[in-house]
Amino acid sequence: MASAPSNIPTMSDFWVFGYGSLMWKPGFEPVERRGARMFGVHRSLCVYSWVHRGTRQKPGLVLGLDVGGSCRGVAFKVAGHARDQTIDYLRQREQVTSVYKEVWRRIVLDDGSSQTALVYVADRRNEQYAGTLDINDQARLIAGGSGQSGANVDYVLATLELLRAEQIHDHHLEALADIINAKASR
Repeated sequence: MASAPSNIPTMSDFWVFGYGSLMWKPGFEPVERRGARMFGVHRSLCVYSWVHRGTRQKPGLVLGLDVGGSCRGVAFKVAGHARDQTIDYLRQREQVTSVYKEVWRRIVLDDGSSQTALVYVADRRNEQYAGTLDINDQARLIAGGSGQSGANVDYVLATLELLRAEQIHDHHLEALADIINAKASR
């Protein structure tokens, strides 16, 4: 696991960047929640889920941050006294199969200020990295996926609902939801 770089004091408040389910279900108590953007990566359904939203035999598909572009999401400020507990929780949640790399990256908050945040990005070398799949293949995997945290469809639709509430437009997730809803109504 990656540790905090030396320029981040161990017991100071810190930021966590969420771009998927962390936005609507962080699982820890932040002292502040703000809109933020991270550059150099984009939100993508590029990770096969073998635990939370699928199984090895019938994988689901979840979001990861992949190379290129930028991603609007949510930044959570965590109190320094909750640092170890929060990072332990995030590692247990996000590192179940080591498909994400734990990194510290620069984010820009909606007020224009920048911070360093803990974030989990897709590991392209991991066997669960799905890369860029056709939208119909994505819809098929999502429709059939279910794991320890529930149905894959619920994950995608809950993420999209939060993105809409935050006025974050994700055209790909919108198009995917249209396909999923059309198939469900048949």
